[in-house]
Amino acid sequence: MFKAREYVKAESLEQAWQLNQKKSSVIVGGMMWLKMTNLTKGTIVDLSGLGLDNIEENEEEFFIGCMCSLRQLELHQGLNQYFGNIFKECTRHIVGVQFRNGATVGGSIFGRYGFSDILTCLMALDAKVELYKGGIVELAEFAKMPYDKDVLVGIRIKKDKRKAAYITQRRSSTDFPLIACCVGKLQNKWYVSIGARPGKACLVILDQGECSDTLELAKKAAGQMIYGDNVRGSGAYRKDLAVIYTDRLMKQLEGVE
Repeated sequence: MFKAREYVKAESLEQAWQLNQKKSSVIVGGMMWLKMTNLTKGTIVDLSGLGLDNIEENEEEFFIGCMCSLRQLELHQGLNQYFGNIFKECTRHIVGVQFRNGATVGGSIFGRYGFSDILTCLMALDAKVELYKGGIVELAEFAKMPYDKDVLVGIRIKKDKRKAAYITQRRSSTDFPLIACCVGKLQNKWYVSIGARPGKACLVILDQGECSDTLELAKKAAGQMIYGDNVRGSGAYRKDLAVIYTDRLMKQLEGVE
C-alpha cells in the first residue's frame, strides 16, 4: 500500500515545483497506479486546484491540462471530431469508465509507461509537452528523457490537418496491450508510433516519396524498433503484429479497402 506523511494541495506551479524538488516528494495525478505500490513518500503534491483539468481549443491548437482525466479525453467532441475519433479508440480499453474518470493525462504521459495507449497515440500526432521549467518539448524527445523533478503542465497538439488512426492487440478487452500502433499522415509524411513492444512508444517519421507501397513502409517503420518477450507474447510476434497493423492503418488513412 502506498503511504505518505504529508499532503499538500498546491496553490501555484512554483509551489508545486519547489515541493517536488525534495527526493521524498511526489506529484500525484489520479493515483491509479501509484496507490498499488509499496512506496512511502514524505509529501504528495496535488495539482487539482490549479485549473489544469480542462481541454482548451483555439484556432491553432488543443491544450490538454495535466489533470484532465482520460474520460474527458475520451469524450471531448472537439478532439474526436478533428482527429477522427482517435481518442475514443485509444482510451476505450483502459480498464473501465470508473478508472478513466480518475486516471489523468499527466500521470499517463509523465510516467512514460511501456503499456501506455495515451503516449502511443499522442506521439503520432506530433504532440508536445509543456514543462514548468523545461518549457515546450517534443513528446517523442520527452519520452527518451530521464525522469526528473520538473512539473508537467499539459500537452499541446497543433491543428495541422493531419489524419490519424489507432489500433491495439489485446488478449482480453481491458488487458494491457500486447502491441499498440498509431499512424498519422501529414501531407507526404507518415508518423508511426508503436508502443507496448513491451517498451514505451517510439516514433518513426517516413517520407511517402521513399515508397508508395504501404506494406513496405510498414516494414521499414516497424524494423527500426526493438521488441521484447513477456507473458503476453514474444518479440517476434509483436514485430509481425506491428507490421500488419501499421500497414492496415496506413491503408485506412489512404482510403484503401
